[in-house]
Amino acid sequence: MSAPRRRAFADLFRATEIDARLVGMLGALVLIWIGVDLLSGGAFLTPRNLWNLSVQTASVAVMAAGMVLVIVARHIDLSVGSVLGFVGMIMGVTQAEFLPKYLGFEHPLIWVIALAVGIAVGAAIGLLHGAIVAYLGVPAFIVTLGGLLVWRGCAWWVTSGRTVAPMDDAFRRMGGGIEGAIGAGWTWVVALLALAAIAFSTLHARRRRRQVGFALRPVWAEVAVAGLAGLAVLAIVLVANSYDLPPRVAERIAAERGLVVPPQGLSIAHGLALPVLIAVGVGIVVTFLARRTRFGRYVFALGGNPEATELSGVDTKRVTVLVFVLMGVLCAIAAAISTARLNAATNAQGMLDELYVIAAAVIGGTSLGGGLGTVAGAMLGALVMQSLQSGMVLMGLDTPLQNIVVGLVLVVAVWLDRLYRSRTLKGSAG
Repeated sequence: MSAPRRRAFADLFRATEIDARLVGMLGALVLIWIGVDLLSGGAFLTPRNLWNLSVQTASVAVMAAGMVLVIVARHIDLSVGSVLGFVGMIMGVTQAEFLPKYLGFEHPLIWVIALAVGIAVGAAIGLLHGAIVAYLGVPAFIVTLGGLLVWRGCAWWVTSGRTVAPMDDAFRRMGGGIEGAIGAGWTWVVALLALAAIAFSTLHARRRRRQVGFALRPVWAEVAVAGLAGLAVLAIVLVANSYDLPPRVAERIAAERGLVVPPQGLSIAHGLALPVLIAVGVGIVVTFLARRTRFGRYVFALGGNPEATELSGVDTKRVTVLVFVLMGVLCAIAAAISTARLNAATNAQGMLDELYVIAAAVIGGTSLGGGLGTVAGAMLGALVMQSLQSGMVLMGLDTPLQNIVVGLVLVVAVWLDRLYRSRTLKGSAG
C-alpha cells in the first residue's frame, strides 16, 4: 500500500475513534480462533464449544472488570483466585450443610442467602485488604500476596479439605448448563434490547457532544461503529441459538411442558447462558462506575497522579479502600458462577485465576503504570486467555505446556504495554 493510501486509511480509522488496541486484540482473537480450529480439526469453531467457552470465560471476566480499577489505581491484587476459592467454599457450606438444617433442602431462599453471605464475605475481605494498603501503608503486592496464601489456607480449614456438593438447584443455574440458559426466545429479546441500547447510546453520545461543543464524528463513522456492534450482537445470538439441548433432555422438557414431540425429533436451543448475562451486567455496571461517577474519576485521577489528586482534596485512602471492596464483591460473584458451574466447592477452585485475571486486564489495555484501562478491553482479554486455554486443551497439550504459553503471553502483553506507552509519550511530546 502506498504512503498516501496508508495516510488516507489512517485518517478514516481515526475518524471512527475506535481504540487501536481493542482492534488489535480483536484481530488477535480471530487469528487464535482460526488457528486453533485448524489445528484441532474443526473442533473449536462449533456452537457447542463457543457456548462452553463463553461460560468458562464468565468468572474470569467478572474479576477482570474489577482488576482494571485496581491496576488503574496503581495497585495489584494477587489474591483473587484464593478469595474466589474461600468465598466459594463459604457459599457451598452455607447452602449444602448449614441452611438445610433450618430451612430444609431446596428452599427458595437458600440460594439468595448463600449468595448474600458470599458477597458479604468478599466485601469484608476487600475491606481488610484495602484498609491495610491505604491506612497502614503496606504495598498492595505484599498484602494480596499474603492474602493468596491466607485465604487458600482458610478455604481448606473450613472443611478440612473436603469437597462440598451438591449445590442448591436454583443456585446451580448461575453456572450455566442445561437449566442455566434462557432459551432461544428470551435470547432474541435480550438481543433486541441490546440493539436498542446501542442505537440509544450512539444518539445520546452524539447529542451530548453537540451540547458541550465537542467535535462530532462523521455520520458514516457513527453508523459503521453502531453497525459493527449490532452485527456482533446478532452473531452471538445466532451461535447461542445454534447449540441445541441433547435429544433426551429436550424430550424430557417437552413431556414436563405437555408438548408433543414430532417424529423427526425436537430441537430446543440453549440460548444465552446466565453466567454470560451476569458477566455482561457486571461489565456494564463497572463501566458506568468508572466513566460516569465521581468514584470512577477519582480512581483514574489517583492512577494518573496520586500526589496531585490528594492535594486537590480527594480522600485517596477512601478511594483505595472502595476499589478493593469492589474487587472483593466481584470475586464473590465470580465464586458463585464457578461453584454453580462445578456443582461443588473444592479446594482447587480458583487456582491460578489471579494469573488469568491480571493477564486479561493487561492484554485488554490496562497499563501497569496506572491511569489507563477499559473494562470492555479487560473482558475481551479474558476471552482471549480462555480461548488460548480451551484451544490448547482441544489440541491435547499437557498442562505444563499450557502454563508456559500463558506465562509467555503475559510477559509479551506487559512488553507491548510498555512499548505502547513509550510511543504515546513520544507522540505527545512531539
